[in-house]
Amino acid sequence: MKTVLDTVQNKLFTIESHFALDENSEVKKMIPVLTAEDVAYLEHEIDKMNEQLPELRSFVIPGGNLKASHAHVCRTVCRRAERQGWRLAAQHPVDSLDLKYLNRLSDYFFVVARFFGYLENINENNWESTK
Repeated sequence: MKTVLDTVQNKLFTIESHFALDENSEVKKMIPVLTAEDVAYLEHEIDKMNEQLPELRSFVIPGGNLKASHAHVCRTVCRRAERQGWRLAAQHPVDSLDLKYLNRLSDYFFVVARFFGYLENINENNWESTK
């Protein structure tokens, strides 16, 4: 997981650079771009963890243990960054892969949270709707 997180940090730095620079900037041409393979890498990591997890049958209320809670915080920060990216995209050109990566990254952290609970045999707190 450390290798994945190191890769994620690198990709986030790239996305931050894309968002910060003017599309006509000479510097922007030197910044690497994200590829479909970067998104596929996250999806592959999600699939590897999901193979070991029980099927998701309802919404999960965040919590479980400290590691899972931290992963849930990461997930919410990714969602916030994605929303900010969409706001930026309404006014300036934004690479759609940057937004897709942020979306998949928040899903990755959701599965990481579930996986941490699974590793410590902690039952998920499932949301139950009340009428």
